Amino acid sequence: MRGARRREELSQLSLIRDYYFRFQVLVHEVAKFGVVGLIGFVVQLGVQNALHSGAHVGAITSLTVAYIMATIVTFLGNRHWAFKHRKGKGLRHETMLFVLLNVVGYGIQVGIVDIAYYGLGYKDGLSYNIATIIGIGLATLFRLFAYRTFVFNNHQDAGDGGAEADELYPVSTK
Repeated sequence: MRGARRREELSQLSLIRDYYFRFQVLVHEVAKFGVVGLIGFVVQLGVQNALHSGAHVGAITSLTVAYIMATIVTFLGNRHWAFKHRKGKGLRHETMLFVLLNVVGYGIQVGIVDIAYYGLGYKDGLSYNIATIIGIGLATLFRLFAYRTFVFNNHQDAGDGGAEADELYPVSTK
């Protein structure tokens, strides 16, 4: 009886371990993307609130300046830490795609803030920040998918490894 229970526990642990190894790269990428995003979030809200509430700069202008600063921070973090193990098409190509996809993310974020601030008339600081956070959340889901798919996509030319380019190898998380 005890032996059967022990084998069942080991079998469950083995299943968990197998799933972890299968999704290890994805788990690490999402975790690192989250840390980079959290830093970008702090930059975004800090700069945005300093400009809008402190310096009385307009809502969308504050968001735009803060978004540009946060984009620079997150590009560096994602390229050199979260997705550093992926081989892309080079800095220029990755930067252009990153900026293009961030313009789409910016559109998502501004759309939410614009609707709340101008469309619905929620102009107090709390509502402005809630709209910003919702916009950041939706834009982040888009960006995670887009960065993994288009920017840091582990691309290699056919002469540089062929089928091996499709493989992701676990890297140290030191």
